[in-house]
Amino acid sequence: MKAIQFARFGAPDVLELVELPIPELRRDEVLVRVHAAGVNFFEVLMRADRYAVTPELPMFPGVEIAGVVERAGPDADISLVGTRVAVPLFAIGRGGGYAEFVAVDGGSVLRLPNAISFEAAVGLMVQGLTALHLTRRSLPKGKSVLVSAAAGGVGSLLLQLARRNGADLVIAAASGEKRRALALSLGADHAVDYTAPGWQEEVRKHSGGRGADIIYETVGGVSSKAAVDALAPRGELVLAAMGRFGLKAEEIERMLGDNQSIKGFSLLPLLTPRRLREDLGELFDLAATGRLTVVEGSRFPLDQAAEAHRTIEERRAVGKVVLVP
Repeated sequence: MKAIQFARFGAPDVLELVELPIPELRRDEVLVRVHAAGVNFFEVLMRADRYAVTPELPMFPGVEIAGVVERAGPDADISLVGTRVAVPLFAIGRGGGYAEFVAVDGGSVLRLPNAISFEAAVGLMVQGLTALHLTRRSLPKGKSVLVSAAAGGVGSLLLQLARRNGADLVIAAASGEKRRALALSLGADHAVDYTAPGWQEEVRKHSGGRGADIIYETVGGVSSKAAVDALAPRGELVLAAMGRFGLKAEEIERMLGDNQSIKGFSLLPLLTPRRLREDLGELFDLAATGRLTVVEGSRFPLDQAAEAHRTIEERRAVGKVVLVP
């Protein structure tokens, strides 16, 4: 079978297509033929050795897949064979999703409703769960909220979930007219260009001069620091971004004076096995019944994994980027 690995850190071109044996099944495992594998920003950071943890090499990336079960081990559920499934590999400490086949414990797969495409399914795993738990980390009901990177995989879901959970006002921050138009079509009340100078003034204008009560910040770096200026008194800045924040002491003192707070966010510690299944079941149900739109972005064949990484690295992605082996 074909799979993607990187044996050294560097630019996207370090991703290489390799030939591996189809995995042999343990007694409790099933073999999944991968139809879609999600590509995530943290994998881009890992490939460049810019992530919080340096992975061992060679590294086989890919932590979320959707596909069809082809075989089952003798102790696995035989009824899964031929079934459409989603597999959140990240929840069981696994990688290797950028491949044609993956062998996993039969208990780790979730049956996928026919109404959900394989591409949409991977968009509802890391990114969907992130969006869902961000709205639980800071409840949007009755608040004005600002969603950064609102046309991306997380942001496009997050603005919809914030609206569903009672936000009074949803402001989308996105670069590019098409991205802002997409955010508006998904239910945002207003859209601002967070790459334009003084964009925080637009946020205040749209929120009656106050700023946003909650800012869901998923971009990182200078964007996270700039977002503070768009925050309302007593507001919350929720950081689900990777990268340095870099507030100066006087800026922190000003936040304290305005009763503002910064909340950290990390998805994995929030997921118990039971909660994972319940949350994904909720997301799948919302998507299958048309109450949540998954923006399916760029699709790349397995041998173009490097281009998929470039698309994310250069912030050209809209919606979920996937590999289709």
